Amino acid sequence: MEPFVRKYEENTPALYFLKKWMEDEPHLQVGFTGRQGGCSHAPYSSLNLAYHVDDNAVDVLQNRITLARAIGFEPSTWTCGEQVHGTQIAVVEASDVGKGYSDRESAFQNTDGLVTNVPNILLTSFYADCVPLYFFDKVKGVIGLAHAGWKGTVGQISKVMITTMTETYGCAPHHIYAAIGPSIGDCCYEVDEYVMSRVRETLADIGGDIDINVIASPSSNEGKSMLNLKELNRMIMIKAGILPEFIECTTWCTSCHPDQFFSYRKEEGTTGRMASWIGMKER
Repeated sequence: MEPFVRKYEENTPALYFLKKWMEDEPHLQVGFTGRQGGCSHAPYSSLNLAYHVDDNAVDVLQNRITLARAIGFEPSTWTCGEQVHGTQIAVVEASDVGKGYSDRESAFQNTDGLVTNVPNILLTSFYADCVPLYFFDKVKGVIGLAHAGWKGTVGQISKVMITTMTETYGCAPHHIYAAIGPSIGDCCYEVDEYVMSRVRETLADIGGDIDINVIASPSSNEGKSMLNLKELNRMIMIKAGILPEFIECTTWCTSCHPDQFFSYRKEEGTTGRMASWIGMKER
């Protein structure tokens, strides 16, 4: 069953909620945005949530306000990083609330992951085919987000997140829940041999018992492969100690559904960005 469920309401932004987590934990807000329901104009129409794509900054800010209010958070609690396809994780303290909300300069710089145990902070990150990763430890009350393109994936950003959660907050990997959100699927994600060589290095690092054919298949184009980034991230999570039954994985491919999602590949680089979000209310 698809874990990210679209909520349809008139005159509201397109929101895909991580239903099971929110049903199990009513104080938790977690999900992913579609491309509809905002005020941005083409080619960023309409719910673009990122400043770095050269959209009108006033429209982006209004879209952020619209999303935050739709999920019950004050817009000023919006907190994010300036993503660079790396593996750096920022530990978000109460004093960091609002970083990146109104401009790029105030965001956590060179940061592709955020983690906190502070309630009433809305963690966000941005996507147009890359893989959104969600983390939640209900025992310690810790939440996290990570942005994983192919570089972040082979850099094992999910493992870095798990290590950060254990070292900073005393989380146990087998208590951590994880989710993999809407992103490009192996049906559409063609990569070259250089990327595949990095993938093989990662598989060798996490354990030689994984068959590469589980995450990649030959493309119809010679020398290319179709890569399943979602499954590779899931394998890395499991090898880092998360229980397989604690991982939710989407079936959505952003490239297959350009009517619902922004897709960098499908739209040849000029498009908006969706947002992942996670935040805890005080119990």
